[in-house]
Amino acid sequence: MDLSVIIPIYNEEDNIPALYERLRGVLDPMPLPGGYEFIFINDGSRDQSLALIQTLAARDSRVHFINFSRNFGHQIAVTAGLDRAEGEAVVIIDADLQDPPELIPQLYQKLHEGYEVVYAKRRSRQGESAAKKLTAKLFYRILANITNISIPVDTGDFRVISRKVVEALRRMPEQNKFIRGQISWIGYRQTYLEYDRAERAGGETGYTYRKMIKLALDGITAFSDVPLKAATVGGFVVSGVAFLVMLFTLYARFVSKDYEPGWASLMVSILFLGGVQLIAVGIIGEYMARLSANVRQRPLYIVSESNLPEPPLPQQR
Repeated sequence: MDLSVIIPIYNEEDNIPALYERLRGVLDPMPLPGGYEFIFINDGSRDQSLALIQTLAARDSRVHFINFSRNFGHQIAVTAGLDRAEGEAVVIIDADLQDPPELIPQLYQKLHEGYEVVYAKRRSRQGESAAKKLTAKLFYRILANITNISIPVDTGDFRVISRKVVEALRRMPEQNKFIRGQISWIGYRQTYLEYDRAERAGGETGYTYRKMIKLALDGITAFSDVPLKAATVGGFVVSGVAFLVMLFTLYARFVSKDYEPGWASLMVSILFLGGVQLIAVGIIGEYMARLSANVRQRPLYIVSESNLPEPPLPQQR
């Protein structure tokens, strides 16, 4: 198998037929003597997405599907596809048609110039609110500055990766996946192609602000300990301020005699210290929650049905 195309699906009934036709139109002319396959991962869709995928699979033997028992999340869906992909190269693309399938031949050609990863970098983002663009821009740049690896900015999961990278990803069993960060952590030669991201073709995005915040937390906690260091430094700073306030309080009480019983600064100090402590405890709690999830070693996902065989035992979770 030359190429596997991994497509996570969540309520994409409006886009699946058009995506399939555009992918075929792109891949059929490509020089792929070993052939290609589509792997649709239905991540707990509530619409007719699964029925559409099964219809395509009945007509086209190159269409494979994995149906989850419930919604496990976008990154887990991509992971399930990677577990079962057989291609020497693997493309990851969403079903909303914001990422153009027509870019795949250029990504694939670039891969054969000696690279192991070729990702698509967004030059512009159409059809998205100013708030979403701003938060995404801030997230990518903050993450790039606080991590010890080079995670490219303005990129999603749309990319092509080699078999070598796929095998490396399969050996990374953490529960809170941030695949674009994991690919950067793996290393090897990586490059990019720029493109203009189109507006969503149909339906509504499954990436709510809550899910975006969760993904951001996964990315930060998986690849940076800066928040923990910030909590430590903040503790020292607050302790220093509290010591100065204590000296000033003693001076006002015993030297200048200029003080009021029940001084308001006492309450301000208590609230300030309490707030900093809660923030620090919350940051530590986020890291501990992720450690706990990995210690439990539950499977990343449960497959309800599929027309693909189970992955080899060493790669099962």
